[in-house]
This record gives sequence, structure tokens and C-alpha cells, in this order.
Amino acid sequence: MNVSAWSIRNPIPAVLLFIMLTAVGLMGFKGMKIQNFPDIDLPTVVVTASLPGAAPSQLETEVARKIENSVATLQGVKHIYTLVQDGVATITVEFRLEKATQEAVDDVRDAVSRVRSDLPADLRDPVISKMDLSGLPILTYTVASQRMDDEALSWFVDNEVTKAMLAVKGVGAVARVGGTAREVHVELDAAKLLALNATAADISRQLRSVQQEASGGRADLGGAEQSVRTIGTVQTAAELGAMEITLTDGRRVRLDQVATVSDTIAEKRSEALLNGQPVVGFEITRSRGAGEVEVADGVKVALDKLKAAHPDIKIDEAFNFVDPVKENYSGSLYLLYEGAVLAVIVVWFFLRDWRATLVAATALPLSAIPAFGAMYFFGFSLNIVTLLSLSLVVGILVDDAIVEIENIMRHLRMGKTPFEAAMEAADEIGLAVIATTFTLIAVFLPTAFMAGVPGKFFVQFGWTAAIAVFFSLVVARMLTPMMAAYILRPPKDDHGEDPRWMRVYMRMARWCVSHRLLTVLATAFFTAGAVMLAGLLPTGFIPPDDLSQTQVTITLPPGSTFEQTRDVAEKARTMVQRHPQVKMVYTAIGGGSAGGDPFAPRGGGDVRKAVLTINMTARQD
Repeated sequence: MNVSAWSIRNPIPAVLLFIMLTAVGLMGFKGMKIQNFPDIDLPTVVVTASLPGAAPSQLETEVARKIENSVATLQGVKHIYTLVQDGVATITVEFRLEKATQEAVDDVRDAVSRVRSDLPADLRDPVISKMDLSGLPILTYTVASQRMDDEALSWFVDNEVTKAMLAVKGVGAVARVGGTAREVHVELDAAKLLALNATAADISRQLRSVQQEASGGRADLGGAEQSVRTIGTVQTAAELGAMEITLTDGRRVRLDQVATVSDTIAEKRSEALLNGQPVVGFEITRSRGAGEVEVADGVKVALDKLKAAHPDIKIDEAFNFVDPVKENYSGSLYLLYEGAVLAVIVVWFFLRDWRATLVAATALPLSAIPAFGAMYFFGFSLNIVTLLSLSLVVGILVDDAIVEIENIMRHLRMGKTPFEAAMEAADEIGLAVIATTFTLIAVFLPTAFMAGVPGKFFVQFGWTAAIAVFFSLVVARMLTPMMAAYILRPPKDDHGEDPRWMRVYMRMARWCVSHRLLTVLATAFFTAGAVMLAGLLPTGFIPPDDLSQTQVTITLPPGSTFEQTRDVAEKARTMVQRHPQVKMVYTAIGGGSAGGDPFAPRGGGDVRKAVLTINMTARQD
């Protein structure tokens, strides 16, 4: 079936088809999430094992090595990385890319379960999670108040702020940095324990058993069956102090008779500073599949409500990863529009016919907009990869239409009517246009099947380019001949002289044909030079950005204390803030400040680490 001929004879169905495709594309564009990079699945699993108070050497021999030996037997394991700190061991298991992520998580969980009985009894159950590159903080804020102390401010962040942020659509997690945590201290009296022939281990074992709840089965209460639960927890420090302890000889004493029980705050293992002043920070992480811009807008609305409800609370933005995403998105769309306008100008320059230019210009949006509908159907997002793909093919989208129009114009110069010219010209070069389009698809589509981590990113690149080019073929074979048949008119000057640029080009072409050997040698010379120069270019997966904010990570040697890390971080902050272009410095010390490293352990209480987030004046300022 000749699609072009059918479209020319039946213009209304063809127009309705493209109206429908355009509407679907606009709805898809509106529904797509705006992200910096596409969400990708990497078969990398992280095992976090915590044993408070344990030394790194103990964790290495009793925990890390046993887990490593167990997961090393799994099929598809590529690398195993282990980081051991005071009280926590983090084992990162990297599988080969062909391994399904969920299958990798299940295999690691089974491997850890096999050796759980060989691990220390007081080891907390290992936490097994998959590596998620979308789990990095996109926004960081600080909270300060003249009326609240650290304890009250920490409670405000944990209770009020966290609940408000988690209610925002797309927010995956909220992590507090700095502040204090509630803790009940039990300080044993060694002399009294010795007199009673008791040990600290006996007391600890009984304290652990009292903080347990268990199912009590079922019972008939009031004529109805009810579940029974045995409660064995205490609510206050006074209740804990009144708890009876059974000694080895059978005697019973109250806990507060052999220890001092106090409800206080935990040892400071993390701190947040804004320009050197103590604050409480919180990091916001988006959920998988959510857009950074959508999350940031929702967070801003929620914070405005919090500020209105608590005017004595000051909330400042310390780190913003969303603004660069907005800039990339706006800049990419601007370049897309700019490229489209330039393509139309070039078409007019060569065709010199406003009707033909109109037909060619229509092909550009009607090829790009329906592509958004297909991208939405495939689950793609508006990110740097898909927008780069569209920017790259924006000039290609009008190629098929230009070929069709030029051939139709040639037939018009033969004296044919626009209807006849469109029918015969479209049929004449139909196979060539289809072959050209599928050649371009054959160039772009293989990038969607690249191997390695780059291939995970370029899946959306290859498919986006191929989809847009395919829609350009549909436009060229259906809409362009139909519009040409009803819009184009025969040129008034059939025997006009070639334009000057064409005469110059023809002279150059004739010279190259007359000097074939010299032309081939010049081509070989420039090709060899380009290959040699290509080897001198710097390489990298992602070019370095130029933003108005950056992060500096400081790590002290093993054995360093929290106070030492704080002093070094403050010295670094003072040096940095002397620069006139630095507006603000946010310092996160200790656990919870993973910075921009997706492989950094979170919440591990690494007091040797500090991250300085530096906000500078924008370049345009």
C-alpha cells in the first residue's frame, strides 16, 4: 500500500492522526518527570552489620570475613568491597551487570542468613539493601531557633519537620544531621556489684530480656476472640530503675540499688554547623521514579507552611541539587527551540519558497512532540540524556521532509499540478527515504544496547533518538506529501539562474573531480590528523560541572576523636570563608553526612569524617 498516495487522497484522516499523536505527545511531555540522570538499576548490594562498641579488628575477623566468604560463593559476583569502622562493617557486593538486581539482593540475603549463627550473638541483624543512585540527598536544610535548645530542636526536626517532609509526594527519606538523641544511661556501681557477687554481664543480660514483647496467643474476652500480647517494656527511666534484678544466689535487688539510672542525651557523634554556628540539619532524598523538580517544589510549599506555623524557627537552605537540574532542563529546551528555528532558516535559505519552508517546518514539531508520548509509555524521564538525544537529532528530523519537498518542487517545474507532483514525487523516492531513515535508526539504536555502566545510561538515549527519527519518517511519508499537494504552488520563474552559492559550489566540485589524487590525499591527511588529535583530548564519562556550590570531604586518620574532627573542619571552614566569593559554608560532621558519595555508609557514626558544603556567588553575579 502506498501510504503517501492514500494520505494525499484522504487528507482528513491523516490530519486527525497527527492531531491525536500531537495530543498524546503533549500529555506525555506534561506527565514526564524532570531528573538530572535516568534511574538505573545496578546489581550492587550493601550489607551493613552493626556491633556497638566493637573494635575494627574484631569486626574484621568475626563479622566481615565470614560474610565475605559466604557471598564470594555466589554466582556472578564481580567485586567485594569492605569498609570497617568502629562498631560497623559495610560490605559492598558488586555483581556483573547481567545479574538482575532483585535476584542479587535475594542471593546476598540468603548468603548472610547461612552464616548468621556464626556471627556474634549480640550483633544486630545485618541490614541488606541495594545500591540506589537516586538515593543521594537532593536538598539539605538547616534549622535554628533562639528559643529551643539542641534537644528540643532535634525533637522538632524528628517529629514536625520529618512528618511534613515525608507527606510530600516523591520524598523517599529524611535524615537528620547533628542535634542530639535521647538515651538512658545505666552507670553500674562496681563496689556494690562485687559485694553482691554480680557482674555487669548479668545485669546487661536481664536488661536486654526486659525490653521484649511477645505474642500471648488468643483468648475469649467478652464473647469475642481477641489477640493477646505480653508487654515487657518500660516507659520511663524511673520504671527501669525500679526493675528487680535476680542475682546468681536467687536474691533480688532493684536496679537503682546497684546503678544510677538517668534519662539524658546520647554522646555527640555528629554535628551540623552553618557558618560556624551549631544548627540541626536534615537531608531530603527523593524516592525512585520521582522527579527532582517536583519534589523540590513540594518541599518548598511544606516548608513555607512550617515557617508560618512556627515563626520562631529559622530554616535555611544549605545544599540544593535541584537548581542545576532546572538550569539543565531549561537550557536544553532553549537549545532545542533554537536548533529548530535555525533549521527552518536554513531550509528557507536553500528552498527560497515560504510555502515549501512551511511544509518542512511543520515536520519538526510533529516529529518531536509524538516522541514524548512514546518516551512516557516506555517510562523515560526528561533528563540530560533524553534531552541531549533530542537536541542531537533536531536537524535530522527535517531531512526526510526536505528530500520529499525538493523532489516535489522538481516535478512542479515540469509543469505538473501540485496534486500530480506530490503523488509522483512521493512514489518516486519513497524507498530512498525509508532506507535513509532506517540507516539513521541503525546508527542510534545500538547505543541502547551498550554494555557496562554507560550502557545503562544510554538506553534512553538510543531509544529516544530512534523514536524521534521514526516519527520523522511517518511525517515525511504521510503529512509532507499531503500538505505539499494542497499548499505548494508551481514556481513562477522556471528557468531562473542558479544562486551564487550554487555556482561556487559547482566550481569546487568540478575542481575536486579534476584533481582526484590531490583530493584523496588531502582527505587522508585531515583524517589522520583528526585521529591523532582525538587521542590528545581528555576523556571522562561526565564532564566536570561549573556550579555555584561544591563539597569538600575531610577524613582524619583512624583513632581521631569527634573533637579533633570538629577542630579541623572549623579551621578549613575559616580558610574557605575568607574568600570573598563564598556566601555560606555548611559543615556536617560525623554520621549521616554522606555528602555526594553514593558508596559512603550512612548513619555509621564515622566521627573522623566531615563534609563542607560551600555556596558561592553565581557566575552572572
